[in-house]
Amino acid sequence: MKKTFILAIAIFYASFTVLHAQVKTELKAQINVLLANYYEMKDALVATDGKATQHKANDFLLTLAKVDMGKMTKEQHDMYMPLANKLKSDAEPIAKTQDAAQQRTHFNDLSNNLFAVLKALKINDNPVYQQYCPMKKAYWLSDNSSIKNPYYGKMMLTCGKVTETLQ
Repeated sequence: MKKTFILAIAIFYASFTVLHAQVKTELKAQINVLLANYYEMKDALVATDGKATQHKANDFLLTLAKVDMGKMTKEQHDMYMPLANKLKSDAEPIAKTQDAAQQRTHFNDLSNNLFAVLKALKINDNPVYQQYCPMKKAYWLSDNSSIKNPYYGKMMLTCGKVTETLQ
């Protein structure tokens, strides 16, 4: 009887561990798709392509709506909910216009809120570089350390610096 009980506990623990790893993997994949959508939006702003930025902002919003909060721990969920609402309200105005100048006015808040999500969840696959434009006093995120400023495009393409890196 005692061996059966111990075996049952071991099987339960192994099942729970596998299920937890699967849930974490699924959430990680969803957040990494959201981050990829963000990077595409940032690259479109670097190119001062308002139409592409609008399209990528819509992709970001669609991906954001698909993030399965049921895959989050209670702590992750409690942190994510208010930031998800902010991400949505930051991305919606970007998705509603093709004017790159207007899109850029919302991009700093979107960048800061997405960075807060990534920092709290700690599930990004690759390093995320938070970068800063001193002229605009605004941040953005990048998948590499080289500076490509989305706030000024070609005018000041390399203006900025890396302020923090999430590993």
